[in-house]
Amino acid sequence: MSRQELLSPEGLRVDGRRANELRRILCRASVLNTADGSAYYEQGNTKVLVAVYGPRESRIRSQSQHDHAIVNVEFNIAPFSTSERRKRSKGDKRLLEIASFVRQTFEGAIQRSVYPRSQIDIYLHLLQHDGGTLETCINAATLALVDAGISMDDYVCACTAGFIDETPVLDLNGAEESSIETPDLTVAILPRSGNIALLQMESKLHSSKLEGVLELAVEGCKHIHRKLDEAVLAAANDLAEKLSH
Repeated sequence: MSRQELLSPEGLRVDGRRANELRRILCRASVLNTADGSAYYEQGNTKVLVAVYGPRESRIRSQSQHDHAIVNVEFNIAPFSTSERRKRSKGDKRLLEIASFVRQTFEGAIQRSVYPRSQIDIYLHLLQHDGGTLETCINAATLALVDAGISMDDYVCACTAGFIDETPVLDLNGAEESSIETPDLTVAILPRSGNIALLQMESKLHSSKLEGVLELAVEGCKHIHRKLDEAVLAAANDLAEKLSH
């Protein structure tokens, strides 16, 4: 797919969005009764379910840290999530890579010293894929961790941005992401401080263009923060209503 096909002369993308528009976001916390925290998060046609367990005693004592919690992340893809119908093994390189990015991101955001000699497990399940898997997993994990009552410095909010036809574009979909001509930048921030928790790029982008793409991604993160905040408030209101009956 060429760049010209990805962005029309009128400035519209293949899914009808403007360059600076996010895909539709739907999210809910407390969707699983069996987990300490859980969330369903949908951004465009990319859909993720997350379960968080812990903090709990480390299953492998040799890995336990006396002064902080360890964070474990497991990422799985449903065989029906893409047009490519195949089951991936737990050793799949892409699965391990995304799990590693999520783990590193939250190791810096979770107040791990509050939970010595314990572990926090984050299970991510990709139900449907249409671009932005890493950003969607991070946003869903944030919602599930808040739902579990895990102490964090702040929300972690992530968004992608790219560059098509000399134009920075926000929140890449599957068609845009799969184009070899589109640089793909994923940014995660702590909204209150503005600190960057993750900066990951799939391909090359000239330094003169990076600033504009980065700024657009950060703006997307701020919008996503408001969406996550609304979901947390909605879950709190639901709980208060149940307790009142």
